[in-house]
Amino acid sequence: MSEDSTETPRIVTCTAPVNIAVIKYWGKRNEDLILPINSSLSVTLHQDQLKTTTTVAISRSFQEDRLWLNGKEEDISHPRLQSCLREIRRLARKRRSDGDPRSTDSVGLSHKVHICSVNNFPTAAGLASSAAGFACLVYTLAQAFGVEGELSGIARQGSGSACRSMYGGFVQWIMGNKEDGKDSVAQQVEPEGHWPELRILVLVASAERKQIGSTSGMQTSVKTSLLLKHRAEAVVPRRMVDMIEAVQRKDFPAFAELTMKDSNQFHATCLDTHPPIFYLNSVSQQIIHLVHRYNKYYGETRVAYSFDAGPNAVIFTLQQFVPEFVQLVQHFFPPDRNGEDFIKGLLVKCADIPVELKQSIGLESVPKGINYIISTKAGPGPRVVEDPSQHLLSVEGLPKKMV
Repeated sequence: MSEDSTETPRIVTCTAPVNIAVIKYWGKRNEDLILPINSSLSVTLHQDQLKTTTTVAISRSFQEDRLWLNGKEEDISHPRLQSCLREIRRLARKRRSDGDPRSTDSVGLSHKVHICSVNNFPTAAGLASSAAGFACLVYTLAQAFGVEGELSGIARQGSGSACRSMYGGFVQWIMGNKEDGKDSVAQQVEPEGHWPELRILVLVASAERKQIGSTSGMQTSVKTSLLLKHRAEAVVPRRMVDMIEAVQRKDFPAFAELTMKDSNQFHATCLDTHPPIFYLNSVSQQIIHLVHRYNKYYGETRVAYSFDAGPNAVIFTLQQFVPEFVQLVQHFFPPDRNGEDFIKGLLVKCADIPVELKQSIGLESVPKGINYIISTKAGPGPRVVEDPSQHLLSVEGLPKKMV
């Protein structure tokens, strides 16, 4: 690679969060623009525990656009990635042609970009890695090229759920009706500080790559599942209204019931797909039993589960119930490691479990069924990393770390 030693690349680093949908997105009406068949709603998880970090370097000395993911160089010609790059460059050109003084004059729009991105969680294991990844890519490119304004529609073209990771707190993705997708955007429902007692536990049952990816799974469901059609047209619109109300009122029992019902219906549509898709495993099913029996013991809904396209459970609860429920998880899924390594993220206090509670739940233990727990809460949207030492690319535009 030839270098122009007179020019230092423009380098920007940002982070973006994972989001977990409580009203699920499954199925597209337009594959190219990634337009969904129903609206969805998610909680943005805190970046102190789960995030993607992306560095973008722009320079005239670069010979071509290049991409590194988690320390390995990848093919940058991926159509969805190219869609995001193309759209950011188009907006940057438009700003410059409009004579916007805030446009980045120092960056030639024909200059090539080097992109380096890392996750601090398992990629493609049902933890919404593509959502955080594309949100971070679009946000960082926008910062580097001096592009402002509505970016969720661009992130959507990378990965549908990425549009929801462009905001913190509680976020809805409005499905929209326009053919060009201009009205299919994300919108914050409430900020991250709205419900401070809410806690989220990610129970990682598997960090392996799932057998059937979301994209191909959705395509098959749209073609073959009558239940999916019914869900999109008759069920989700009402659930969106009810869920937004539950979030705004901080009504945990209503929020929890809707969350579990929607997760179960999503997986029912996967079973209704032909041939059927199985994202849950036996550990996932045991977690579902644990939650329902725990709630039944107390005669109230204290805990809820949600599963995306993978076996990992996302547990929603209130801060006061976290210690006891985590102890229950450790009791029924004895870990292959000590408590400190088993629970990552926000501190979880110890708790004693009543003997009657263990007996009432009455599940067989599944040793090593859960690899670890990530303890977190709602968090902010993408942000710029101001410290240059945190850049993933050197001043030569190459990764500081490689696998």
